[in-house]
Amino acid sequence: MIKKIRCAIYTRKSSEEGLEQDFNSLDAQREACESYINSQKHEGWILVNKQYNDGGFSGGTIDRPAFKELLEDIKMDKIDIVVVYKVDRLTRSLMDFAKIVDIFDKHATSFVSITQQFNTTTSMGRLTLNMLLSFAQFEREVTSERLRDKFAASRKKGMFLHGTAPLGYKKENGTLIEIPEQAQIVRIIFNKYLELGSSIKLQKYLEENNMKTVNGKNFSVGHISKILNNKVYIGKITYKNEEYEGLHNGIIEPDLFERVQQGIKNNKGERKYATNNNQYALLSSKLFDDKGNYMSPTYSYNRHKKRYRYYVSQANIKHKKDLAGSVNKIPGDEIENIVKQEIAALISDKTKIQPYLNNYALEVQNKILSSLEDLKLNDQIIRLIVHKVIISKDNIELELNKNITIKILENLAYSKEIPINIQDSEFIIIKKDIKIVSTPSHGNKLIIGDEVKYNSTLINAIIKGFYYYKLWKEEKLSPEQKKSTYVYRLMNLRFLPPNIVEDVLNGRQAAEITVKKLYEFAKL
Repeated sequence: MIKKIRCAIYTRKSSEEGLEQDFNSLDAQREACESYINSQKHEGWILVNKQYNDGGFSGGTIDRPAFKELLEDIKMDKIDIVVVYKVDRLTRSLMDFAKIVDIFDKHATSFVSITQQFNTTTSMGRLTLNMLLSFAQFEREVTSERLRDKFAASRKKGMFLHGTAPLGYKKENGTLIEIPEQAQIVRIIFNKYLELGSSIKLQKYLEENNMKTVNGKNFSVGHISKILNNKVYIGKITYKNEEYEGLHNGIIEPDLFERVQQGIKNNKGERKYATNNNQYALLSSKLFDDKGNYMSPTYSYNRHKKRYRYYVSQANIKHKKDLAGSVNKIPGDEIENIVKQEIAALISDKTKIQPYLNNYALEVQNKILSSLEDLKLNDQIIRLIVHKVIISKDNIELELNKNITIKILENLAYSKEIPINIQDSEFIIIKKDIKIVSTPSHGNKLIIGDEVKYNSTLINAIIKGFYYYKLWKEEKLSPEQKKSTYVYRLMNLRFLPPNIVEDVLNGRQAAEITVKKLYEFAKL
């Protein structure tokens, strides 16, 4: 009896043009592949019922819904052979091709290109495929270069073809046309900045006077800064640090623009404040102790002028110990990294996100789920997702805005602007057991559950110590090494108590252990 070989057909078309036709390119690819499978019936080939069609998706990425579904079915051992019209229907990227072949190999799946007669189970087939993909990638890169050259030439001519038109303009026939109502807001932004001398004050002014962005949202400090530095408003087009005269009319007089630039340059204090606000207090107004006290961001310096960031309970600051929770102070980097890791773990896990998508259409669900692995978190997204973080000496509890999280994932999947004014009353609760280890110099250190904390500095010091001791015993130390105090100090680590060495290698050492402490232990 001939063994049944399950065959799946994968089709792809880069653009959406023509897909609405009754018989399109995808249909033609599929028909040719079906005919080929029928010709192999004597070998036991049978076509699976499921179709895998990606219309309007580039071969430069594997982030395609039907293709991802195909890979999932391969991983579930539902497919023996993938049939394509041409090999570049799978991918045009050598790096992606290597990943695909690896998945195929792990699940004993091969693929056939009906116009090129390839079989990935043979070494010759692999070699030929790699050569073809190299040419396909070359073609893609040449096309990209041509497009870049085209855009560069257009910008040199003063045209505006690429990107979204800035506030105050609309794109039309390769140039920018002024929108009077928006242009007036741009003029107000420039003039008011000179008057107020601060982007933060300007932001407040715009909000109080109900001046909104094109999307009807309040201006952020970052958006204001972008407007104030954009030379398009004086009739210029910039490309790769080069400046050209634009075909459009400027909204702002060059003299006003230069005065604003000078004001920004002189306002160093504002820039420093903005930097600290963006990078320093990720959990500002979000972090509480287990008695409900707000934990304020602060910092201190050691004798080497190194800065250490903390969150300190307001009860501690106000000297109200009877109202204090079980944690008074916690390192800023420690708690922020834990929050980032937990959110990243949540949104990258399809099984955890799927239950929250039931109100969406199946197509939208699949789009969101297929995009999860490529999502990039930033501080803005994290602050929108986090409603509250509560810390005690035994655990950390994260309250995440459920509806906001899902809306953000949807917008990221469809490359839309992140919403910032969503109201939410439902939460995703994440609880993690923790250990808080006191350190003599810089307060508390957080350890999640039984998490192992490998210290590469300590491990490397011990390894080097044993290595140099071996060279010394074998009389193989170089003249420079024999003169080195550093080498002889490391050699002393050879005499560390075995339990300390074992703890370091297994990541179970106390948080306060340093290389200096190891030297002291070795002398005992």
